[in-house]
Amino acid sequence: SLYAVDISITMVVCTLSATKSLCGNAGIGKATAVDLARRGARVILACRDKARGESAMYDIRRESGNSEVILMILDLASLSSVRDFAQTFLASEPRLDILINNAGVVKGGQTADGFDLVFQVNHLGHFLLTHLLLDQLKRCVPSRIVILSSGMHFFGKIDFQTIHKSGEGMWKPIQSYCNSKLANILHARELAKRLEGTNVTCYAVHPGSVGTEIGYSCSWWLCWLLYLVQAFRRNCDAGAQTSIYCATEEGIESLSGGYFVDCHLLEPWSKARDDQLAKKLWEFSERLLGLTT
Repeated sequence: SLYAVDISITMVVCTLSATKSLCGNAGIGKATAVDLARRGARVILACRDKARGESAMYDIRRESGNSEVILMILDLASLSSVRDFAQTFLASEPRLDILINNAGVVKGGQTADGFDLVFQVNHLGHFLLTHLLLDQLKRCVPSRIVILSSGMHFFGKIDFQTIHKSGEGMWKPIQSYCNSKLANILHARELAKRLEGTNVTCYAVHPGSVGTEIGYSCSWWLCWLLYLVQAFRRNCDAGAQTSIYCATEEGIESLSGGYFVDCHLLEPWSKARDDQLAKKLWEFSERLLGLTT
């Protein structure tokens, strides 16, 4: 069984947006990768920055004692990079058992594809990556998809006129982050419905308030705000536990599409339980990505 102690044949793809962090050079994605590598998994680190990615790769190999930790370049802010990554991965790796959509940013700006940076990195890029790798996951069942969201989805809203567009204002990156975290839960909810009967399951995860470098490239005032609340935040190893749980725990298959906090199924806020909104967001995302006519 994939989720038993011996998962030596398991292939894991984990997206990392940054490998440095405020909690000892180990973000949530890296802490997750270390745990799964220790269990014997072959882990693909999908990272934007080659130098940081290589540093993380060697750290994880050393900490886990597993040499089957591989770096592949993926920039979620570039849809062509997502497609290139998927093409390279599918040509070189015969298995995919767990996909962990972990990367996230809080930063203003617009991507070269013309979308709000936060919305593209946190939602659209992962949506496309999941779409491109889904057939491989179906061939390797039982398999799982873990999508990192946040309790900040409470403040999110899905306005189809503006959610994908960059804007001005000091609070725009924060609002975009909240919007994207709501989109993450809705994505998992609709994906689970579409995967019924395939033995591929998916889970949305809130890691808790974790001391990572997610705001490293944002405005100075937001960096200071994140710094000031560090004393109230958990470390990255603790923050990774729910991702690890959803990737490995036996017996939670019937909870596909659910929202997990502290390794327990919880109901998200009402907006994240709107099935019609989830379906509409799915179709909207497909249109933005050119996946439908």
